[in-house]
Amino acid sequence: MSEGPRLAVIGAGPAGLVAALAAAARGVAVTLVDAAPDAGGQFYRQPAAGLGARRPQALHHQWRTWERLRDGLAAHVAAGRITHLTEHHVWCVERQSAPRTATSASTASASAPASFAVHALFGPEQEESVAVRADAVLLATGGYEKVLPFPGWTLPGVVTAGGAQAMLKSGLVLPGRTAVVAGTGPLLMPVAVGLAAAGAKVAALVESADPRDLVRHARVLAAHPDKLAEGAWYAAELTRYRVRAHTRHAVVAAHGTDRLEAVTVAALDTDGRVREGSEWRIPCDSLAVGHGMLPHTDLAETLGCRLDGVNVAVDDEQRTDVPGVWAAGETTGIGGAALSLAEGRIAGLSIAARLDSRAPEPRSYARAAKARAGRREFFAAVDNVFTPPGRWVERVGDDTLVCRCEEVPAAAIREAVDELGAGDVRTVKLLTRAGMGWCQGRMCGPAVAGLAGCPPTPSRRPFARPVPLGVLAREPGEGP
Repeated sequence: MSEGPRLAVIGAGPAGLVAALAAAARGVAVTLVDAAPDAGGQFYRQPAAGLGARRPQALHHQWRTWERLRDGLAAHVAAGRITHLTEHHVWCVERQSAPRTATSASTASASAPASFAVHALFGPEQEESVAVRADAVLLATGGYEKVLPFPGWTLPGVVTAGGAQAMLKSGLVLPGRTAVVAGTGPLLMPVAVGLAAAGAKVAALVESADPRDLVRHARVLAAHPDKLAEGAWYAAELTRYRVRAHTRHAVVAAHGTDRLEAVTVAALDTDGRVREGSEWRIPCDSLAVGHGMLPHTDLAETLGCRLDGVNVAVDDEQRTDVPGVWAAGETTGIGGAALSLAEGRIAGLSIAARLDSRAPEPRSYARAAKARAGRREFFAAVDNVFTPPGRWVERVGDDTLVCRCEEVPAAAIREAVDELGAGDVRTVKLLTRAGMGWCQGRMCGPAVAGLAGCPPTPSRRPFARPVPLGVLAREPGEGP
């Protein structure tokens, strides 16, 4: 690595990759830290090399964009401008400079230069730790799926929609031979088409929203003909593979003994209630279900970054309100790969300029800023339509597990609220242990909040993932 300003990029998905390339091209020494064995993130997830995939591009669209990112990363790594740390799981980012003096994102550059230590676990058992020193940090940690519970959702054979896609992209395997894809959101169509193209029988695509409601946002949609063409292509593929789509419907129960055998699907009214007498069963051995996505904000919360709702708040340069910390991609709001690429480029250009004690030239990222504004507007319209169905809590029986890690049923959460007086998610957690398991509430958090009738609250965990006690017991600077 060359001497000079140092940047740590956490996450090698679209946002992290393009930011690393932009900063490295302008003289910044970049360390790209990622948990996966290869760059690309979830969107550009690649099959394992040992599988010998002959046409990996068949699993992706925007393949040429990925090739440019991949080749650019390889060139910078070969030149010593980027160090790419794979299979490194970041558990904490430590700010080592004086406390910040800025109070908002717009004044973030007013404080003294920052210094950070990015702590990551690596190795077969993740018992070794490494600290990456940097003058600036970009959080490009992506998002994760939101799944709302229903009877039978813990059966083997029930996976998240993104999980089914990841199995196909990285392992070239199907979750089952006969699948139902259900939930809500734009991800369902690519998942259904991908499974069908790979040889699965997709018995149904069950969407709780009504895509016809997109007509209300015709002006916004018309400004993005590429996205309309993409949606039309997926719809045509569903027709080609004879996948029947059921809109304003939901999977209300999954059935089976040792594993999934069938699901019950029902029509929903405009309030999200099940229409009486509309239920029917679909035999299947796999169910891919998802209800949208949430941003990963653990590291941002630990650093004290301000959140805007569930998203990390940033300014026009993708700066957080913590000096020296930028954020880009899904962590600042779910919006797809194109938005992540635009935000990542803006962040990379801003970091390179700010580490050189100058403001970035507006012209240098005008195109990316325009793309960012358009994509944000587009996905705001999409989010307005594809929201989880109302009244979903009414379909969660008392014996339905909500927190899988700690095996907490819905009845315990309702008791904590109705009989024990819990008025927030933290109190529910203390009374029931919901959210105290291995996932630390990442999977069950939205469901617990929904059942308790409380808004989700930031966790502010000291660590972003479980850490071996031996790692914490070592003195600073001590080897593994």
